[in-house]
Amino acid sequence: MLFNRFKNALPTPEEALKGRPERDFTVPDRHTVLGNPLLGPYPAHLRIADFGLGCFWGAERKFWQTEGVWTTLAGYQGGHTPNPTYEEVCSGLTGHTEAVRVVYDPARVSYAGLLKLFWESHDPTQGFRQGNDTGTQYRSAIYTHSPADQEAAEASRTAYQTVLTASGHGTITTEILPATDRPFYPAEGYHQQYLDKNPAGYCGIGGTGVSCPVGVAKA
Repeated sequence: MLFNRFKNALPTPEEALKGRPERDFTVPDRHTVLGNPLLGPYPAHLRIADFGLGCFWGAERKFWQTEGVWTTLAGYQGGHTPNPTYEEVCSGLTGHTEAVRVVYDPARVSYAGLLKLFWESHDPTQGFRQGNDTGTQYRSAIYTHSPADQEAAEASRTAYQTVLTASGHGTITTEILPATDRPFYPAEGYHQQYLDKNPAGYCGIGGTGVSCPVGVAKA
């Protein structure tokens, strides 16, 4: 870990590490639990959702346990450095957050259902931290793949803020941005399905205990 001011402030593109044109590690071919390929292209009927909700080990498990999810992938998103490494992301000098790519069948699980799981699985009011994990790489984020998903995510944030406020919680800090120009970079192989390989491993995921409305109307 490299502790510096970028643990609590995002770097500008000029300050960020330069990265590399190709990743310098391999990613396993298949999901250890679901058995499906980790990397695309994916079957045409499937859709993609990208979420950041703290340490991606526990976050990824939340989604692979969900009915209708075809595969999941731990990675880095929302920063400036191309093809970063874990150590670089943890330095705060790439601008990425730890993210989970969720490839799902919309006939079996809705995007609204995934949003509900996202909101309820972490505390989205904590800024550059999640529980005891501190740093910009733990910030809450949703990176959307269509205008409809962007609208749904923003509406769900408004709805969840209402119930969080009523329960005495603070303001949601989750960034909701299009995935366009915010590429998802897969993490190293040992991070993929980490808690399947290490059942007693660290999991920092924990929600507020406040239920999120599903299928919310536009605010």
